[in-house]
Order: sequence, then structure tokens, then C-alpha cells
Amino acid sequence: MALLQISEPGQSPDPHQRRIAVGIDLGTTHSLVAAVRNGSAECLPDEQGRVILPSAVRYMVDERGQTRRHIGFEALAAQAEDSQNTIVSVKRFMGRRLADLPDAGRLPYQFEDQPGMVAVKTVAGVKSPVEVSAEILASLRQRAEDTFNDDLFGAVITVPAYFDDAQRQATKDAAQMAGLNVLRLLNEPTAAAIAYGLDNGAEGLYAIYDLGGGTFDISLLQLSRGVFEVVATGGDSALGGDDFDHLLADAALADAKMEAVTPQDKRTVLVAARRTKEKLSTDGSAHLSCALSTGMLSVKLTRERLAELAKPLIDKSLASVKRVLRDAKVKPDEVKGVVMVGGSTRMPAVRDAVGAFFGQPPLTDLNPDEVVALGAAIQANQLAGNNAQGELLLLDVLPLSLGLETMGGLVERIIPRNTPIPCALAQDFTTFKDGQTALAVHVVQGEREQVEFCRSLARFELRGIPPMAAGAARIRVSFQVDADGLLSVSAKEQLSGVEASVVIKPSYGLTDDQVAHMLREGFTTAAADMKDRALREARVEAERMLEATRTALAADGDLLSAEDRTRIDGLMAQIGQRCDRGDITALEASIKALADGTEAFAAERMNRSIRQALAGRKLDQV
Repeated sequence: MALLQISEPGQSPDPHQRRIAVGIDLGTTHSLVAAVRNGSAECLPDEQGRVILPSAVRYMVDERGQTRRHIGFEALAAQAEDSQNTIVSVKRFMGRRLADLPDAGRLPYQFEDQPGMVAVKTVAGVKSPVEVSAEILASLRQRAEDTFNDDLFGAVITVPAYFDDAQRQATKDAAQMAGLNVLRLLNEPTAAAIAYGLDNGAEGLYAIYDLGGGTFDISLLQLSRGVFEVVATGGDSALGGDDFDHLLADAALADAKMEAVTPQDKRTVLVAARRTKEKLSTDGSAHLSCALSTGMLSVKLTRERLAELAKPLIDKSLASVKRVLRDAKVKPDEVKGVVMVGGSTRMPAVRDAVGAFFGQPPLTDLNPDEVVALGAAIQANQLAGNNAQGELLLLDVLPLSLGLETMGGLVERIIPRNTPIPCALAQDFTTFKDGQTALAVHVVQGEREQVEFCRSLARFELRGIPPMAAGAARIRVSFQVDADGLLSVSAKEQLSGVEASVVIKPSYGLTDDQVAHMLREGFTTAAADMKDRALREARVEAERMLEATRTALAADGDLLSAEDRTRIDGLMAQIGQRCDRGDITALEASIKALADGTEAFAAERMNRSIRQALAGRKLDQV
């Protein structure tokens, strides 16, 4: 008699109902794909048993003119000899223009600054970061389908917490090109917390210190009974292991009094620097050796020298940590544990500095290379509906505030940073002028009070507003952020029902280090920004008063004597002069003087309106 089979707890008893979903860590240096198998998450290996896929793509053209490509280890092996056509660390180019790449001159590529984002010229044509990333994702998709011998239902793809809207959209586009159904974009530190928390039963306040190949993220999370709440997040989108490699390569060339002349030289010395950096994580000293076009480079480097070179970059990461703790209003000793994520956290100098800052050794139980992919796999399994009884609740947050431009070039925040997502918030606005029938909606992102210091996300117009007096219209502007951190905005006039909306589809144009700078500037310029905001608001109020007074004078100026008209004109001129001088106290005094000086005129206007309304009517008709 055949034995009957029983499903795992929480799993479907019908094996055909199980949907195959994977988690993908699309990393700067290397990428991984993981899935929940036999009740636990595990990284999927290739045919040689390797779970890591180097994030490298080499483009070639054969003798028949056909384009070929190598992906992963095979491409990585050729990066020194064919550096211009072997693209590595492409994640650092996602959503960026050429002007946003501070180290573009040190890289061996021929860049082309396209309208959307920078691209790289290869023998197989111009390749955008989205196309290159799609090659890597497609290779991981194929690995997963070969493992399960079936098609994938979908994937959760991880991104740095500090990836902005443009970079997230670029990642989704790459996944679509690779034939993947994106179930969710998940922040890398949050993915690590999912894996770490479930595997270790951890509860309490945890810091996730994620130093990868190209980006640094720091997130503070509250873990409790399967609930992962992101309390605050920060980081630097242009800080990672690649920067340590550049420092080590420059130091070796300086010690040997040599230069990397050709693109091949630059890539060769970077490869050697990375190899040496990894060796110094386990050994006290190592030789950086490689053959350049100008001769043989051979330099002995010590772990202490690497620590000295790395200190400014490590301090830069700890400055982000301090900001996040300040946001959350907690002290380092209130953090129960620090989870280390990313290959660069293997450096003893990094672990020592983080341990000293928090006053405790960092947690390194899980493989820092695999933990992000494992967390993504657990989330993918949940979203695919394979674990309907699971208690995992994920509360991610918005890294930067979202708002609108208002009169005076000021920013009115609709959704503050560190708000849990997905979320939807709305606020009512009104018109500035009498008879205004349209509204220009300018959506911005950032922490400054002035619109010129924030990033512009989108513009659209709401037309068809019924003509009304200034301030009478009620326009409700709604912001909705989905689970991937992507934004949609709508505006609706409440009386007429006219509506307009926009889904933010960014053009990928970014400013270098913009997100990291926004927070730092928000802190350092807070007092000056608030003073400037008060002045701008006073100027807007002054302009509103002047506009209302001009309208009144045009309609009923005949009610005034020549003397009264001259006095009011003088008060209006005084406001204009004080607007230009920037003295807020004097400007507010002028606004009050005009308001007081036109009270009698306003009363006369009201009396005339009443007389006109009653003219020719009997008492019983009133």
C-alpha cells in the first residue's frame, strides 16, 4: 500500500498550487538568487555549485559579426584584458547622468551621456545600465528555472534603501527586460533583518549596517514577533567597497611611483587591489602585484595601512549612523545588536570601528554575502501566497520627504521622511488669485524648506477650476506611495470634481550624492531655512494683500478722497520697498499698516454692496 503524503505546516496540500517565487540580491559586486525550499530559505547554486554570480557582463562580437556575451565568472576573468567591454559595478550607474559620476575619469569605459541616463560604448553597441542589469537578472532567472524545472511566478528584488524613485524604476525596468514579474522591490537592510530575525528569533532594536560594493545603508529596525518595523533609515548611495579598492590602488601606485595609463592598466590595478583587500581581511600583510603597460607593479601592504586609508570612508559611514540614531531619538547603547551585511563588512577595520561605536561586537552569524538574498526569498514566498499562515509583517519607511511647491518657492511637505510605506496622505490647497482656473502642481523630494534645494520629481496642471475669489477653491492633493516606494499624485477640486493625476515615471536624471547631501543639508541649514521660509511667507502674504488692494481700488476707487488714495498708495509702495530689503519685521509691520489703513475703505465697499443689493426692493422682500 502506497504511503499518503502530508504537506508542510502552512504549505498548500496541493503541490500544483505552489507558486515558485525567488528573492534576488542584485548587487554591485555580485548577485545571488534564493528561494524557500523544504521550509527554509537557501541560495541557489549554479552547475559548479557556486551561489555567487559576479555582477559582470562582457560583450563580444564574433567573426560573423554576431553579438555574444559572457556573464559572471567568465566575464570577470576577462575584465583586465578587455576592460572597455567588460562592465562591472553597473549598479553605481543606475539612474545617473555622466555628471553624477565623480570617478568617471578613473573608470576604463567610454561613456555616452544619453538623455535618460549614462550608457557605456562597447563593441556590441551602446549599453545602458538597465540593459546590463537585465543580463545579470536573466542569468539568475535561468538558474532558478533550471533548479525547479519550471517557470517562475515572480521575484522580490532588493535595492539599497537610499535608491531614489529614478533608481528604483530603473531596477524594475531591468527586471521586466529580463522576463521577471517583480512582486516587490525590497530595501536591502530590511531583507537582511527578515533573514536574521527569523533565523535567530531576535527581538528588540537592531541596526543593520550594510556596506556593499557600491552603496552604504544603515537602518534601525524594531523586531518583535514577526513584525519588522523600520524606525529610521539613512546611508550614502556612492560609498562602498569599490571606493576602498580605488584608495588601495592609488596608494600602491603612489608607493611605487607609477601610473595607470591605459584603461586596461586602470582595471588591472583595481582587480589586484580588490584581491589584496580581501587577503588583508585574513592576513596581516599582502603583496599587490600586477603587470602594467609601464612595468611590473609590486608593493607590500599591511592591514594597518589599509585601516589608515579606509578610516575617512568608515568615518563617513558612521556619520550616517549618527544621523539615523538622532532621527530615531535613541542612543548607541539602546541598540540590542548590530547586523553586518555586505562583503565589505569582512574588513577588520570596519568591524572594529562599528563595534567601538556601539560598544558591542557586531553580529556576524550569517554569511554577509547571502543574508540579503535569503531575506528576499522569505518575502517572495509570502507574497506568492505559499505561506498564508505566516506572521511576517513588513513595515518599511520612506527615506526622504515628499511635498509640493507653494507660493514663494516654498515646500509644503505632504509625507515626511521615515513614514511607513505603503501609505497615502492628502492635503487641501487653494488658489492665489481671483478667478484662477488652473493650478500648477510641482512635486518635489527633499528636506529643505526652499524648492530650489529639493529634487523635482514631476509637474502637472489641474485645469477647469470654476472662477472663484482667491482662497475660495479647495483643491485636495493626494500622495500615494506603493510598497516599492514608487509615487503617484492626484489633485481634485472639491466643488466641481475636476481632477488630474500623475504617476511618477522618472527620467533617471540624478545629482551625484544627492540623497545623502539632502539629509546633511537639512540638518546644517535648518535655522537659516526656517528664517528664509518666514521671510518668503511674509512676501507671499504681502503680494496677496497688494493684489487684493489693487483689485478693490480698480472696482471702487471712486469711494476714496484724493488724500486717502495717496495714503493707501504710499502704504502699498512701502510694502514693495520692504519686500526687496528682506527685513521680515519691517515687512510684517507694513502689511499690518496696509490692513489697518484700508479698514475704512473696506467698510465703505461693503456699505456700497449692501445698498446696491437693496436698491429698488421693498422691506418685506428683504
